[in-house]
Amino acid sequence: MIILFELALTLYFAATIVGILELFRSSKATERFMLLLTATGFVLHTANIIVRYFVAGHIPITNMHEATSFFSWCIVLIFFYVEYRYKVGLLGSFIMPLVFLLMLSSSMLPREIKPLNPILESYWLGIHTLLAFLGDASFAMAAGIGLMYLVQERFVKRKHLGSLFQRLPSLQMLDEINYRLISIGFPLLTLAIITGALWAESALGSYWRWDPKEVWSLITWFIYVFVLHARLRQGWRGRKAAYLSILGFGAVLFTFFGVNLLLKGFHAFVK
Repeated sequence: MIILFELALTLYFAATIVGILELFRSSKATERFMLLLTATGFVLHTANIIVRYFVAGHIPITNMHEATSFFSWCIVLIFFYVEYRYKVGLLGSFIMPLVFLLMLSSSMLPREIKPLNPILESYWLGIHTLLAFLGDASFAMAAGIGLMYLVQERFVKRKHLGSLFQRLPSLQMLDEINYRLISIGFPLLTLAIITGALWAESALGSYWRWDPKEVWSLITWFIYVFVLHARLRQGWRGRKAAYLSILGFGAVLFTFFGVNLLLKGFHAFVK
């Protein structure tokens, strides 16, 4: 089980290095090599999660090591979806560093499998958390696309149309993908909050307990409400949309890491 995780981490690191090198010197061979490294790492990562599932007897997301690992797995899953759907050049160069850093963080956290808290022994555990992680992964991808937009826009404004400009997607395409990813992530986050409330009511007799994780999830939800409203009603596209997607993902990261590490509440079991 440990060796599968370590091999996945190593391959993600290699994919990150190749992706960074690809920014400076790209070819079809290096692009395919980066995707091969990522895909192989993803297969091993998936195997690690499956093995841990059978050993623990539940979806492995109940401590910070498992949750961070699963979050990075979801990001890679969404990465392959975007790569297949849109063929976004150099996407891995912007996304794999985040995946590697998350996996590296996960590797430094305690890995022991402890008995499941009785309150977590519910079918809601898999439903609620899967919705939340896939939504957050979509927001992570949108932030990466937003960063790509800002880089490409800088080339356009400076009229420095070098090789990197030629290999990055058009501003229009990046803006559209950014919007589509947020449009995927927002309903997933909404359903995660709803299923979390239903789970809380069935387990604790209350839909809402003002737990820090609940509060920050709601804050994140309102941020993305504003992002979508600003785009659809105010016409905020392009650079503004890119900045907002990065800001929104900052809220996602604080909800995921900051709340768990800095604030005490009902969700402290994930530490």
